[in-house]
Amino acid sequence: MSELYRHELKYFIGEPQRHILRQRLRPFLRTDPNAGPTGAYRISSLYFDDVADSALYEKLAGLQHRQKIRIRIYEGQPDTILLEKKIKVGEGVRKERLRISRELYEAIRAGETTPLLENGHPLLEEVAWQITNQLLRPKVIVDYLREAYVCALGNVRITFDRDLRSGLTNLDLFRPAPFAPAPVDGMTILEVKYDEFLPRPVQDLLQADGLMRQAASKYVLCRTMTKTALWEDQ
Repeated sequence: MSELYRHELKYFIGEPQRHILRQRLRPFLRTDPNAGPTGAYRISSLYFDDVADSALYEKLAGLQHRQKIRIRIYEGQPDTILLEKKIKVGEGVRKERLRISRELYEAIRAGETTPLLENGHPLLEEVAWQITNQLLRPKVIVDYLREAYVCALGNVRITFDRDLRSGLTNLDLFRPAPFAPAPVDGMTILEVKYDEFLPRPVQDLLQADGLMRQAASKYVLCRTMTKTALWEDQ
């Protein structure tokens, strides 16, 4: 698990701006080779939180040190199931990631710790501890279509995430169930991730478009749709 913290910038952009930025960025970046023939792929993530909804409220409060646990799949397929812990410290973000089996996925979702502890992996042991001591449980499915571009210089990754949807009360990534659009008014979430520096051509393009950084949390946006807390109606 890498200790490298990456920079992560987020913006909301409209559909015309998405098309313009794509065209301007393409000379400097290449399409993510994992994107497939269409250049885009669907991501579905099951997010977890503790009994106090710490990940949710820490994000809303803008705390500088916070983390989230999620399980992610691609195109709705069970081939690759990833358990991830996303850690944010100030402006830096890093992920701890582990590929898990369908059996471990079901155990985590059900709050069963024995299979996790038997595996012996530090991330699984931490999740087991959170399940037992903090009542970590699944909270919401976040689903969206991602278009990604990469650049080796600066290890840059730029993604356009659109069609953001919530699984509402469904908490199983592999169960067919209705999705509902998240309240983003058709906007795309632009994310810019890089290591030590952002290449000047990419900087210039982002500044030329007058983009304003925003706290675009897909988890928070989708949690607003479950209507389980008072803050959602404020």
